[in-house]
Amino acid sequence: MVDLTGKVALVTGASKGIGRELAEGLGKAGAAVVANYNTDRKGAEAAVEAVRSCSGRAVAVGGDISCVDACRKLVAQTVSEFGRIDIACCHAGITSWGPFLEYTEDAFDAVVGTNLKGTYFTAQAAAREMVRQGGGGRIIVTSSVTGIQAVQYLSAYGMTKGGLQMLVRNLVLELSPYNITINAIAPGAITNERNLQDDPEYDTKWAGVIPLRRAGQPADVVSAALFLASEEAGWITGQTLVVDGGWTSYSPTPGFEFVEREGRIGT
Repeated sequence: MVDLTGKVALVTGASKGIGRELAEGLGKAGAAVVANYNTDRKGAEAAVEAVRSCSGRAVAVGGDISCVDACRKLVAQTVSEFGRIDIACCHAGITSWGPFLEYTEDAFDAVVGTNLKGTYFTAQAAAREMVRQGGGGRIIVTSSVTGIQAVQYLSAYGMTKGGLQMLVRNLVLELSPYNITINAIAPGAITNERNLQDDPEYDTKWAGVIPLRRAGQPADVVSAALFLASEEAGWITGQTLVVDGGWTSYSPTPGFEFVEREGRIGT
């Protein structure tokens, strides 16, 4: 029911999982979409084709947001392609597992570089353009319930996601005069291809501790993002919208054995 006709949206990390469905959802709601990817060009192009199949406008643009220059180029390319930017979904992120006592500097730099630095400077580049063009805008960053609830072996990742929640609260003070809202979404346990590869019983394990008795789907997160991007959310800013089926309200985390798993995903 959200109508974003005439809006232009940038989605980082749009090649798979939540990010891909977010790009598709924004496009189907009427926005022109730039679907960013780092290595998975085919995934981003699939999102673009899904938007175009509904008579929407979309392009796939590569760029590693851990590089500040890439963040700025993404926004510049969005404006070059579609004339402006109205919605910036800073979604790209790295999940990095590891015991605290063994965690390495390289792993720390990678997760901080993408999740915090990349989000910060993508939001900055988008906000600068929104200020320049006038008329306000929407910035939505992807945090996680791990920024609220401790999860074993995700100390660095959880730290970055908690930092993003503080970022949106701080930026309210600087962006509100320009009618730019900034909010975070904190997804909980979301079923996607990677999680099922890590653990074929992922859905069952999480359904056992989530009050709504199911793991989330990417569409659950997309619905929240579409609302925050809409005109109806114009008086909501500086908030973290938790999309977790009620898990963080009271529930423990299922037990997991540590295994090496690291990669670019959407939560």
